[in-house]
Amino acid sequence: MLQFLLRRIAVLIPTFIGVTLISFSFIRLLPGDPVMLLAGEHALSPAQHAAAMHALGLDRPLPIQYLDYLRGVLSGDFGQSIVTKRPVLQEFFSRFPATLELSIVAMIFAVLIGIPAGMFAAIKRGSMFDQLVMGSALVGFSMPIFWWGPLLIILFAGVLHWLPVSGRISLVYYFPPVTGFMLIDSLLSGQEGAFQSALSHLVLPAIVLGTIPLAVIARQTRSAMLEVLGEDYVRTARAKGMPPRRVIGVHALRNAMIPVITTIGLQVGVLMAGAILTETIFSWPGIGKWMVDAVFRRDYTVIQGGLLIIALIIMFVNLVVDVLYGFINPRIRHN
Repeated sequence: MLQFLLRRIAVLIPTFIGVTLISFSFIRLLPGDPVMLLAGEHALSPAQHAAAMHALGLDRPLPIQYLDYLRGVLSGDFGQSIVTKRPVLQEFFSRFPATLELSIVAMIFAVLIGIPAGMFAAIKRGSMFDQLVMGSALVGFSMPIFWWGPLLIILFAGVLHWLPVSGRISLVYYFPPVTGFMLIDSLLSGQEGAFQSALSHLVLPAIVLGTIPLAVIARQTRSAMLEVLGEDYVRTARAKGMPPRRVIGVHALRNAMIPVITTIGLQVGVLMAGAILTETIFSWPGIGKWMVDAVFRRDYTVIQGGLLIIALIIMFVNLVVDVLYGFINPRIRHN
């Protein structure tokens, strides 16, 4: 198991280097001048512009800039924001709890509905329920976030007036953050109605963000269950008179969960990408909206630092998924 883990970590090293190179190069390809954006309406002379570029380190050759950036990252320094002058890591982790809370709730929503729906669709293959689940999954996977989000806002906020459309909690509540997770902090505050307000603000963005992962998980669960249900050991268990719940829950579902867990791990990247649109639509103060604002301001250090940290999170989650394989399937662990 240790050798398996070390091999996976060794594969992450060139991936990490590649991500740093791509993020650094991508930012430099964006049109626009960060110095001119910082100056705003104030005109700069060529000498002032050159001095500002030198102060930001943007006048050096690109290979030198990349090597300095890579050295800083390896030492834990992701640089400072060009606009706010605050460390990128500090700004990231001040907003990350909001995105993490939204992503966790969206993933719980996707898993709690997707796995049972896919499992029962496989058990009732060819039935109306199966067709309904697969049709709904196809529709859910096909709906873009920038359309699905406003549609739910119009329905639940504009027509029914059931749910709020922006922010994490109503402005009538204020309490100092403890964990950064609004649901937990609202409970700790002891203010009446604070938790309900935080939960109501979370419902719409979580549904919008979790719809595509839900569709993918449901389809993958159904496919994996159909394959497992046709195996000899499942037929043997049924022939021995084992209760159907035990056959499905112990023998079939556990083996079908290996590709499903892979799918869930891959959906972390989908959640991070979807969070950018979702947080922008719902004015959710997380890293997605932070990254969008940084793009408009040409804040190079924030964009490349945010991209790299998100990539590291996705790489870590995939590593955890690989390790989980060994616990779910002993054959993988022994190999």
